[in-house]
Amino acid sequence: MASQRSEDNDDNLVSDPVLSNYPDYQKDEEIFSKFLQQHTSLAVVSLAGTDDSDEDESMMLNPTASATTGTRRELCYRQHLQRIKDRRYYESEHLAPSEAAAASSPFASNTFVVEVPLDELKNFSIEGGDLAQRAAINTMRYQELFCNVIDQTLAQMQPSAGRNNVHRVGVIRDPIDILQEQRLQQDQIRRQQQDQQDANNGINNIYAGNANFEQDDQQQNQQQRTNAQEMIPPVLLRRYELRILPFGRPGTMPPFDRHVVKRASADKSSSTLVGASLRNVRSKAMGHLVTITGMIVRASDVKPSLIVAAYSCDACGVEVYQVVQNKREFMPQRACPNADCKQPDTLHLQTRASKFCKFQELKLQELPNQVPMGHVPRSLSVYCRGELTRLALPGDVVTIDGVFLPQRLAESGYRAMQAGLITTTYLEAQHVHVHKKSYDESLLADGSLSEEEVARLTAQIMEIATSSDDPIGRLARSIAPEIFGHEDIKRALLLQLVGGCTRTLPDGMRIRGDINICLMGDPGVAKSQLLKQIASIAPRGVYTTGKGSSGVGLTAAVTKDMATGEMALEGGALVLADRGICAIDEFDKMDEGDRTAIHEVMEQQTVSIAKAGIVATLNARAAVLAAANPLYGRYNRSRSLSENVNLPNSLLSRFDLMFLILDLADVDKDTALARHVTFVHQNEGLERSRGDDDDSDTDEAPNRNGGADKNVIPPRVLREYISRARRHQPVVPPDVAPYIVEAYVSLRMQDRPGGRPRKQGDQTSMTARQLLSILRLSQALARLRFSDFVAREDVDEAIRLTHMSKASLEDNDDDNGRRRRGEDVMSRVFHIIRDFATVSGSNELEISLCEAMVLRKGFTSQQLQACLEEYEGLNVIRINSERTRLTF
Repeated sequence: MASQRSEDNDDNLVSDPVLSNYPDYQKDEEIFSKFLQQHTSLAVVSLAGTDDSDEDESMMLNPTASATTGTRRELCYRQHLQRIKDRRYYESEHLAPSEAAAASSPFASNTFVVEVPLDELKNFSIEGGDLAQRAAINTMRYQELFCNVIDQTLAQMQPSAGRNNVHRVGVIRDPIDILQEQRLQQDQIRRQQQDQQDANNGINNIYAGNANFEQDDQQQNQQQRTNAQEMIPPVLLRRYELRILPFGRPGTMPPFDRHVVKRASADKSSSTLVGASLRNVRSKAMGHLVTITGMIVRASDVKPSLIVAAYSCDACGVEVYQVVQNKREFMPQRACPNADCKQPDTLHLQTRASKFCKFQELKLQELPNQVPMGHVPRSLSVYCRGELTRLALPGDVVTIDGVFLPQRLAESGYRAMQAGLITTTYLEAQHVHVHKKSYDESLLADGSLSEEEVARLTAQIMEIATSSDDPIGRLARSIAPEIFGHEDIKRALLLQLVGGCTRTLPDGMRIRGDINICLMGDPGVAKSQLLKQIASIAPRGVYTTGKGSSGVGLTAAVTKDMATGEMALEGGALVLADRGICAIDEFDKMDEGDRTAIHEVMEQQTVSIAKAGIVATLNARAAVLAAANPLYGRYNRSRSLSENVNLPNSLLSRFDLMFLILDLADVDKDTALARHVTFVHQNEGLERSRGDDDDSDTDEAPNRNGGADKNVIPPRVLREYISRARRHQPVVPPDVAPYIVEAYVSLRMQDRPGGRPRKQGDQTSMTARQLLSILRLSQALARLRFSDFVAREDVDEAIRLTHMSKASLEDNDDDNGRRRRGEDVMSRVFHIIRDFATVSGSNELEISLCEAMVLRKGFTSQQLQACLEEYEGLNVIRINSERTRLTF
């Protein structure tokens, strides 16, 4: 009956495809052993000092285009494993003898890392490809299997003759070697004492004279002593870290740092590995090797984590090792396993012989563009060990390769009783890739585009930069094209995306290059829509509201670490937006205590924390884009700016540009706005209408209605354009510096006492911070031209934007509170030219001087040309044929 049941079970095992494909771990060990010994790859080597005497004929050296390097196919892991056997660390390879001795000290970070890219294992053989597939879905089991194979391979290798003293001063031993020597000496002493005791008790042994019983007794005692005293776990002897990299992730550590990786442009999976969102990681990925992209919102301190616990018995002196399997909690041993002792409560933990590794817990959160509208961002704990610690900081966007595993909330105690069967999940990190924090990394850097796409993208960018019309205006109109008007505001937002140059002086002083902008105005003028659009375009844009954000929510909060119970820092919105843009809506609704935390961020760009015994300074190099509503519902021109928006002047002075957007009744503007809005709703957006309809009437509709230009740049091209513009670091040439000084002094003289009347407590005067703002805006304009030098045109445009932001805040009413007549653009430009002619005492003026005066007053060159053409047609002025001089 039993035999029939066993035959039925065997038939079921064969018929079940899942059980029939159960992995043969012994065979997998043989495959991986062959992979370590026989796998070859194409490496870049130096031609100088190359010795090919010990190489095979199949590994010939092939010179490259460079005269100093060549390529050669060589064994991948042989030299690396030999270095581990010889303990020749890479960090002390090219150091001086004194530096090498310091690097080989116990306090140096000398750690070997063995990477196993699954692509390399797949390309090795067909069996290797099957092994790679099994390792990807059962990573933790195969990580231990690979470690056992490496341990066996290292045990069979011999140290290189004379190589231990090449890069080191003397032979450096680690604590494990000393412990092994002491263990051998103690075991030898114990054996001698045991043999002496057995010889003395030989006359009392009832089995004396019986060779068989004596031999069995000696073997049993020897086996007990070996099991209790000499069994050292393999984890304690490992001097390396093993990492399994997923498909599509090439190795970066030695020996893969100098290997030639062939990347096919058509196969994007081999060139770049795009991480998934936390929402896409399901239960079927449990135990698998996954790749997740997110933002680090909290990072704990790096602390030692116990791997192997060593105990010593107070009664018999035996040392016992215990491997911690759970890696978070374990039950210490209490009874001595020695057969001669077996006493309880005699084992004590000894940190001298135990093994620890660096441990850090990260909290990974979804990116803002990965969270659906109306949903809460999800988070996941990431456990980093060894050399993977201290790689990411709060606010970094990372792509982490790791094993998705479950974990109980607590192994024992009240928390375990309260949690019941509920478990949480975490990610055991295998590789951490920190993305660039701003536009510095373009689409071309990650290799995700083919050559045709790169050429097409480059042609589009060059066409925008070299177009005859205004390229900056075209870029500005591409920001929120569905929003009507706001040309100068969109120009300022474009300059904020580009930013100025951050200067670090020799004495350590840092001058910020980020541009801060504040939008104020009546309700319903699309302030919030502009903020959300900028936060979506920026690579690290964080959108928040003033009423829904507290002071610690914007800067940093002190939270309790769930793992250790200690206090830890968790970055707020400004810290997470480091090297990006932080958009704060309803800026005037913030509490006064919370608003004071922004003062330091907007100028020094740091966040200082002194809470719960933690004194730290975090980087908050973010550009602030704020939107505020008037205190009385609508803007009251009879009151000052600080009284209207309920913001102190000390905070308003930190903004480079402040725009006041008023909802005034105007027939022409209201008609154009209504036509634009109805056109957008009729065609379901501007871009779709231009792509679907090719009729001339449809193409002219947006321009005729005052909407966006038909040549709107896609957001993808706009991001790449800004990314390339930020690579330039423009400086102010010597011939432009006096021009900036003269312009600043002239603007400063306009605000002198006794000049135009201004309200009490008004914050529209020209200050030294405004001079720095002009420099930052000029550098941003030079970046958009792909130039390394600031031109006079950039300074004029920066002064014009500054004047426009100031003019929008000034009062345009007369003494009786009535609107002055003739306030159209043409009349104001003509009044500026006529006043300049009256002051100069001449009826003939240079058009270049007139243009400079008009630009400083906040008008554009196009408005000046339109004014000249209109008044020339009315025979008020005459312009010469070269159009360089005008005469009244």
